Amino acid sequence: MNVGLLGGSFNPPHIGHLVCAQEAGYRLGLDRVLFIPVHEPPHKELEADPGVEHRVELCRLAVAGDEGFEVSRIEADVPRRSYTVDTLSRLHESRPDDRLTFIVGGDMAHALPTWHRPEAILALADLGVAEREGVLRRDITERLAGLAAADRIRIFDMPSLDISSSMIRRRVAVGLPIRHLVPRAVEDYIARAGLYAA
Repeated sequence: MNVGLLGGSFNPPHIGHLVCAQEAGYRLGLDRVLFIPVHEPPHKELEADPGVEHRVELCRLAVAGDEGFEVSRIEADVPRRSYTVDTLSRLHESRPDDRLTFIVGGDMAHALPTWHRPEAILALADLGVAEREGVLRRDITERLAGLAAADRIRIFDMPSLDISSSMIRRRVAVGLPIRHLVPRAVEDYIARAGLYAA
């Protein structure tokens, strides 16, 4: 199978994540996209983190009913900061017959040379790059051209959606509606569990 991997804090997941997974699946010919909530991101502190179990459940609710999406606990079950290369190594061991594509935004792809063992990442998986405003395709390819296996980088178009998890959290904190910014089940869970409230 061709399997896409969409990692992140998903704090909370929103329709931008789902559209990214949809476009990657369609444009890169993926059979399935795994949403991979991190336990603790390696490069930043999580703001207003309700905890990994809530974030995993939010992801499950967000992808429920879509046969092309599923949630993996491969990072959630590692109670420390986990590097992408380590996650890909574990996935490669558990799914040796699958072709893996790690899905990132253009800004993250542009920073790939600064990541922990970037060439090892490209040895384990293709890099599916969602092209967005602000980081041009040419800039990404030029920046990554010096890496071994740079031919494993596949750029796809992504509709421009100005939605972020931090914006969702801010709206919840001040009582603004989030309907249509997140799946209905995610909205209901956030309200029921009292997540992100001021």
